[in-house]
Amino acid sequence: MVDHFPEWVREERPLLLFIESAHKAQSRPYHKQKLMFVLSAMRHFALECHQNGYPVWYESTPQSFDQGLIRLMDKHKHWKLYHMEPNEWDSIQALKQVRSHTNRVTTYKNTFFLADIDEFKDRIKSGWRMEFFYREMRRKTGYLMEGELPAGGEWNYDKENRKKLPKNLSIPATFQVEPDAVTLEVQNMIEDWFPHHFGETNSFAYAVTSDGAQRALEHFLHTRLHSFGPYEDAMASGHSVLFHSKLSPYLNAGLLSASMVCEAAINYSVQHETPIASIEGFIRQIIGWREYIRIYYHAMMPEIRTANYFGFTEDLPQLFWDSDTSLNCLRQCIKPVIEDAYAHHIPRLMVMSNFSNLTQTDPRQLNEWFWFSFIDAYEWVVLPNVLGMSTFADGGILASKPYVAGGNYINKMSDYCSSCIYSVKEKTGDSACPFNYLYWNFIDDQRETFQQNGRANFMVNTFDKKSVEEKQAIKNSAEKFLKQLPRKWRS
Repeated sequence: MVDHFPEWVREERPLLLFIESAHKAQSRPYHKQKLMFVLSAMRHFALECHQNGYPVWYESTPQSFDQGLIRLMDKHKHWKLYHMEPNEWDSIQALKQVRSHTNRVTTYKNTFFLADIDEFKDRIKSGWRMEFFYREMRRKTGYLMEGELPAGGEWNYDKENRKKLPKNLSIPATFQVEPDAVTLEVQNMIEDWFPHHFGETNSFAYAVTSDGAQRALEHFLHTRLHSFGPYEDAMASGHSVLFHSKLSPYLNAGLLSASMVCEAAINYSVQHETPIASIEGFIRQIIGWREYIRIYYHAMMPEIRTANYFGFTEDLPQLFWDSDTSLNCLRQCIKPVIEDAYAHHIPRLMVMSNFSNLTQTDPRQLNEWFWFSFIDAYEWVVLPNVLGMSTFADGGILASKPYVAGGNYINKMSDYCSSCIYSVKEKTGDSACPFNYLYWNFIDDQRETFQQNGRANFMVNTFDKKSVEEKQAIKNSAEKFLKQLPRKWRS
């Protein structure tokens, strides 16, 4: 993290200011492990800076960040504030308030990302797809390039990354760090101050330093990268990580940089003959999707916050809060979120978000839930993924079609259905998998959206070929399920 300081800061070592804001922590029922991670990482970084000769001012305040900064700047008239450009809209607005109060503020470019927002935001706002952005980023960085051509001959190996997990395949242990005294102190504080927040703290095992994050990166490269590609979309009972890196918390908090992770992964893949589909899929997540959605966020804010293309108004299903459901797939996907504030992208997209769509849930509530539930979640990364990608709330600017699927997809990509009380083979009725009839009910209800999309129009045609009796059974099953579904939103 120190490497991202401007050169003059590394040379002169001015006073570093750290502020813990209780107002920020209380603004949403943030997962307790997320609060633990952020606060412990900040405290550890402050200690690291002090040990490296930087003077440190560390302050806890019940106020917001901008109120705390204004108070300190008023108290210390000789201070000048230098800060990196933040990523989130609220932080940007808060610093505008500070600048309007004092002219002793200088902003530096955010160096934790590879792409320039202004270069791409107009094209992305106009519907420029991620694949083309990704190819341009490959050319700009030179990652996985052989001259002007992509390594291996293809830009994208996504078609090779959709295999179901074999039954006897060994899953490597997840990287874990034992909480030290600083983290345990933060844990006790979180339990005392925020006892009613979402999630649990007892299983916290995340790294909270740059060194720890580097070890997590090395652990992924040695134990998971080789098999990451083919099983990138797979899900399995009792395994929330599988072959995913689980590095997003460290990237999004600045404990690792995108260039550091990409270069380490590429160097490792060359030395250890990693399959091209694995290394390409991993690099695509970072310089493709992660960079793309950050620019989308800045291009679309703040209006995108209220996006709700389908006009859904139902509250979030209760099961998102407690994982208490007979649907095994949802139980398997949400339980790790409660326990560890984590799930990889397929449970988020194809189970949780899919269920939200099919149950006509307000996408803005799902967006909020993702924001405070996941350890790697910040508005800049959550909002595009939820309101743009998974719920189609932006009307198709980011995604070309709504991401909905029936039980067959979940059965194809997981072992969840074999242990569920519902039958994935049955299409309607009390014993049928609810995803089946909810899916076709959604297709019928939103047929205009699908008919406007050439890629998805066949879904409406398939529904229309069903008999009158089948259509009525679908409607009856969906209405019964939706009527009985318990719902809850935070007060």
